[in-house]
Amino acid sequence: MFLRAFWSPDEGYLATEARMLAAGGTLYGDVVDRKPPLLPWLYQGAFQVFGPVSLWPLRVLALAALLVTALLVASVARRRWGGSAGTVAGVFCVLLSTGLAPEDTQAATFEVFMLPATAAAFWLADRRLWGAAGVATAAAAMVKQTGGAVLLPILWMLYRTRGGGRARGLLRLALGCVLPVLALALLTGPGNFLFWVVSGSGDYAALDGAWLTALGRAAGNAGILAAAGLVLVLAVARRPRASLREDGDLWIWFGGSVLGVMTGLHFFGHYYLQLVPPLALLGTAALVRLGGRWTRTAVVWTAAASAVFLVLGLVSPTTDVTRARAVAAAIDARTTPRQSVLVWGMHPEIYWLADRTPASRYLTAGLLTNFAGGRDGRGVGVARGMAGAWTVFEQELRSRPPELIVDDSRGAPYAPDHIAPLAALLARQYREVGTVGGAILYQLTPGSG
Repeated sequence: MFLRAFWSPDEGYLATEARMLAAGGTLYGDVVDRKPPLLPWLYQGAFQVFGPVSLWPLRVLALAALLVTALLVASVARRRWGGSAGTVAGVFCVLLSTGLAPEDTQAATFEVFMLPATAAAFWLADRRLWGAAGVATAAAAMVKQTGGAVLLPILWMLYRTRGGGRARGLLRLALGCVLPVLALALLTGPGNFLFWVVSGSGDYAALDGAWLTALGRAAGNAGILAAAGLVLVLAVARRPRASLREDGDLWIWFGGSVLGVMTGLHFFGHYYLQLVPPLALLGTAALVRLGGRWTRTAVVWTAAASAVFLVLGLVSPTTDVTRARAVAAAIDARTTPRQSVLVWGMHPEIYWLADRTPASRYLTAGLLTNFAGGRDGRGVGVARGMAGAWTVFEQELRSRPPELIVDDSRGAPYAPDHIAPLAALLARQYREVGTVGGAILYQLTPGSG
């Protein structure tokens, strides 16, 4: 976790977003994203306390989030199957959390911080604390929307409640879920909140021309996680009827998490972290039924897989980090801290590394063109961007033309050649002044600002 300045563009986005918020910007106004507000605010708070130069405080918090998740999972297992099962489940939760590509599991991003809230929601519902379970569910969903999937097993547990407390429990659960979300909506502006958190991502979930890529990514990442937990998967498959009969709420949690992974139809590796807590519990339950030899084999296998992924993190290439630093250095050399910059690409960490103010609230070309990893040109373009985004974007650039525009598209479908308004702006007001790391630098022509 601590080996790199950043592991993924999501960290770069959050870091840039937090720096803008710490400087007085407003979420869903001066800076925007399709995500709920809790994690950007956490980044902002960390930057205000420790400074914006390093992500190490967020990495420490990410490790704490994984530990809390494991402890809650262990507590659920201990309550159901005894003390040793609790230890096993907690260990599996930690080990499986490394069972994907390092950039997916070692970055301080949404899924990592969503996990403790989802585990807490299930833990509280297991103890029939419905109101608190609702609040924890809301917290999970306000880190990332798909965290709300834990509501499905909670509703199942509530339905299975005996006695006359079901209606009262449902009311408490509903209030716990709704009131925190409503408070955040009022705090950030109901219209902005509804658009950016709920309704503004329809085109992003469409996979025009990218179905094979998405299906390949889905199968690949599912296979990687299944390989890391292979003995657990085999243990569950050994007695599936017993598992379905005795662990219904866990299966519903797992199924809801699968729906969370599928939401958006992009199947990025970090989405699969949502499966880890229910998978650890389902595997532990199966091992309890099968006995000690299976448990020992499962621990050894999963620990070995975890070690492999950690080693991959140590030896994986740092090309992206080096390139981003080179582009940031070029920006720093050609601008002053008071001048704004536009990085036209999908790597907002360049803003953060360069310590320059973005010229627009839209920190990636994806928000303006609907580009996402693996998508070809058929679903990308000005007309496919967020509703109203180009009107706002062009107003921003007219009112304060960036001193430097960095074309970091590198042949992607959103390259300026395919985006007429940007191509016209570059031809009218900018001149090419160099390239670095595949990015083309355009300086504002004197007098044209």
